[in-house]
Amino acid sequence: MHTGSLYDISVGKAITHRDMLQKFGEKMQKARKAQGISQEELAERLSMHRTYIGMIERGERNPTIRTLYKIAKELKLSSGELLPF
Repeated sequence: MHTGSLYDISVGKAITHRDMLQKFGEKMQKARKAQGISQEELAERLSMHRTYIGMIERGERNPTIRTLYKIAKELKLSSGELLPF
C-alpha cells in the first residue's frame, strides 16, 4: 500500500521532513561556497537576514517556494538542482 511517503532508494527508508530540509540546506551551502559567496553576501543580495540563510543551510527552516526560487536564481542554479529528489 502506498502511504504517500518519500523514500530514499539508496538506503530503503522513508525520507523525513527534517531529512529533506537538511539535504536542501547542504546543497545550498555547497553551491554558495563553490561560488565564494558568504552567508552575509547572499543574504544581502536576497534582502534577507544572514541568520535566516544560516538556518536554512542547517535545515532549521523550511523556505517557501518563492524563497527557493530566489535562492536558486541568485546562485544561478535551477530550483531542481537544490532539491534532493
